[in-house]
Amino acid sequence: MENHVYPAVFHPNADDGSYTVLFPDLPGCITEGKDLENALYMAQSALTLWLEYALEHKEPLPAATPRQALCTAPGEFVNLVWAGVRDGRAVKRTVSLPQWMDQRASELGLSLSRVLQDALRSRIEHTKP
Repeated sequence: MENHVYPAVFHPNADDGSYTVLFPDLPGCITEGKDLENALYMAQSALTLWLEYALEHKEPLPAATPRQALCTAPGEFVNLVWAGVRDGRAVKRTVSLPQWMDQRASELGLSLSRVLQDALRSRIEHTKP
């Protein structure tokens, strides 16, 4: 997992208490939250998705501007947002399984790759580090 930290500008919307969040270094990376807690969550989600897309399409990641170098309007503030990005590229692995399982999976139209991914994801998520 690659860790990335980028500054985000949080703009409070006085009319409803929501926040608009933008990342000055990441074109088009903008989100909003209904309150500050939700805005922080949404900022991390938007950052993660933006970075995953860029890495998947082999686009270079811009350098993060130092927090203190950013100018904000009155009421706005800058907060650093962290994102852990996983490499989602597929790798080929050879697996063995009984012939009857292979036949039944074919009859059911199951994707062995999808079944294996789902099983591994479940096992990984329920295993303590």
